[in-house]
Amino acid sequence: MQQQNNPLIEQFLDALWLERNLAENTLASYRLDLHALSGWLEHHGSDLLRAGSQDLQSFLAERIEGGYKATSSARLLSAMRRLFQYLYREKLREDDPTALLSSPKLPQRLPKDLSEAQVDALLNSPNVDIPLELRDKAMLEVLYATGLRVSELVGLTISDVSLRQGVVRVIGKGNKERLVPLGEEAVYWIENYMEHGRPWLINGQSLDVLFPSNRSQQMTRQTFWHRIKHYAILAGIDSERLSPHVLRHAFATHLLNHGADLRVVQMLLGHSDLSTTQIYTHVATERLKLLHQQHHPRA
Repeated sequence: MQQQNNPLIEQFLDALWLERNLAENTLASYRLDLHALSGWLEHHGSDLLRAGSQDLQSFLAERIEGGYKATSSARLLSAMRRLFQYLYREKLREDDPTALLSSPKLPQRLPKDLSEAQVDALLNSPNVDIPLELRDKAMLEVLYATGLRVSELVGLTISDVSLRQGVVRVIGKGNKERLVPLGEEAVYWIENYMEHGRPWLINGQSLDVLFPSNRSQQMTRQTFWHRIKHYAILAGIDSERLSPHVLRHAFATHLLNHGADLRVVQMLLGHSDLSTTQIYTHVATERLKLLHQQHHPRA
């Protein structure tokens, strides 16, 4: 029965990739979730073509009770809905059993905040006399200057960057393209790295990746995550609360703190929905409240 279901899942994921051009990470997560569902249904004497709403609700409930986070549960439900809508649309089922399923409530978590002083300390941590750390310095400067997602940062190529114009071309989620300003500081460090760091890293190879690993390959997200943790420790920042995404949060929050328009920040971050960006206004508001309490005579 498991074997019968597997081709359905792969067929659905192929169709989804063609229709929506979803990121590989999202597709991989959907694949894991749906194969887990398929195995669970088989264990309970059912399959994807016969499962009812109650079966799916029970599977979802078991996952949540087993410690599944709300975000993971929401992703699981999204995968299930898309799969069964596909099966219904392709006339492989006569109904959509996910129609009555309710979404798990997601708490609106405020992004972890870094002060401008902490960002300065982090960005000044690499030893720029070492080619590998000069690369990291350039990457940190670009990340803070642009607010790129870490997958966008490690995927940058030489042709994506125009140092003369001071912009970087980014292919974001859904294959959407955007141009993001780099700023003078990031441009300076990219130029410095291109002259003194990158030649050592590529070791004479022809490579289009802007920030290669020390093995002259494209750096993985996990590698950069470990590098940023290392510099957090050097900067005296709690490494447990720091990740590449926290620098993206800092980029957005610091722009808003200095009066940037929310829609401009939305465009720079590559958010398709303004409500996704609005969570950063809460961080900026909390910062203003704190400053008010600290400095206002009647606070």
